Amino acid sequence: MIDWLFERFPLAMLARRNLARAKTRSALAMLGVVIGVVAIASLGVFGVAFKLSFLQGATFGNTVLVFPGEDADRVLSQSQVSKVKSYVDGDDDVYALKQRRERLTHLRQSGTVSVYGVEGARERLSPERGTIPDAWRKQVLVGAETADTYDIGPGDSITLGGESHRIAAVLEDQPRGGAFQSLDDGVLVPISTFPGDNYTQVQIRADSPTEANQTAVMLRNRLGFGREDRYRIIDFKDSIERFNQQMSTINLFLLGVGGISLLVAGISILNVQLMSVIERREEIGVLRAVGYGRYDILRLMLGESALLGLVGALVGAALSVALGLLINLQLLGDPFAFTSKGFWYIGLGFAFGVGAAVISGLYPAWKAANERPVEALRD
Repeated sequence: MIDWLFERFPLAMLARRNLARAKTRSALAMLGVVIGVVAIASLGVFGVAFKLSFLQGATFGNTVLVFPGEDADRVLSQSQVSKVKSYVDGDDDVYALKQRRERLTHLRQSGTVSVYGVEGARERLSPERGTIPDAWRKQVLVGAETADTYDIGPGDSITLGGESHRIAAVLEDQPRGGAFQSLDDGVLVPISTFPGDNYTQVQIRADSPTEANQTAVMLRNRLGFGREDRYRIIDFKDSIERFNQQMSTINLFLLGVGGISLLVAGISILNVQLMSVIERREEIGVLRAVGYGRYDILRLMLGESALLGLVGALVGAALSVALGLLINLQLLGDPFAFTSKGFWYIGLGFAFGVGAAVISGLYPAWKAANERPVEALRD
């Protein structure tokens, strides 16, 4: 296939032979293109995979939180919670949360922890160790941070508020950020055993960030918002938009880093081609003398630059795909989880590699094409 191309395009064959005459210099110039392409493509793929990994793991994007308003004594009443639940779509997951502070004692360790009254723990929470039983009135669940602090785990007994409890499970780490309530630093009990009818918040989990935003708008309208004294509703649409803007800025920065690598590669190719013109001045004079025109010399020199860029860009693109497989495996758990945006960055790196090589070869090609045959042969 390659031999057929060189036979069809003799100038390409000449370009290959000329580059082969200075293998080390050509290889170093090509290496610059490879590094530049890998920098642009792999950094772009990393940015896309990191963004997807964050959004997939960040369940708060689908969450709406309802808190007590400024004049609500920091609690929601049973009637307020029931009203919120009655307005929410039946497909959404809605649950209320109670909270208080209690003293935890285990062996010689003791301290104050948050105690959460939760509903539907088996369906909504994931244990890291142990299991969440269907009925656990005499047992508790422990957040990951609390388990580490007090060195406790499933089967251990703790004293909580003066009462003895056995630990059924330690929960997985949970996201923490903004107003989202992480349970890592607490102890969980069934909400039915939690005294009082006052709630600290209601969490609503929709199927998508868009649906969560629609739910938040609906609740503000139906519950008479503008009335921040009774309710406070938070959704994370703005946070996700800010995250997307920040990722776009980071991607531009990463592309800039890759662009600098390609700039260095372009200067290297410019140097290689200028040296080639100087060393082959007599050869260029002979070609002009036997009938090669300026345009032919221009095409020959540009062909050499393009060939350097093409081979370097192909190698760089292949390495970028390999790195992309590793990045996707680490961040997304699936090496083949490429998106169209990821392939776009690989294509962009390839195009920049070839383009930088051709642009860098313009001046040496122009200089070679304008050599006067008589002067070149005389030297």
